[in-house]
Amino acid sequence: MLVVIGLVLGKPLGITLFSWLAVRSGITHLPSVISWRHILGVAFLGGIGFTISLFVADLAFEAGPLASSARIGILIGSVIAGVAGYLVMRTTFPPSRDPAAVDP
Repeated sequence: MLVVIGLVLGKPLGITLFSWLAVRSGITHLPSVISWRHILGVAFLGGIGFTISLFVADLAFEAGPLASSARIGILIGSVIAGVAGYLVMRTTFPPSRDPAAVDP
């Protein structure tokens, strides 16, 4: 359960917080075409990165029920984070226009 919370809440919170701190401290600036909603959507998509999580789980746990639970939690968390990122990004970007409907 903690793995799922870490991937679904922890990664987006960390990515968004450090992005905000970088902009706020003047290290960088937020481009005019990017909103904080974009940053949040990409931060949720950061929760998909499960390869290293699986590697660390294999190192941390011997083969058995704990290792299996960790793998299942990683996969569930990655799916939830991916869906959440998709939904945020889907509502953020403007709808694509049909090229046939554009006046010449």
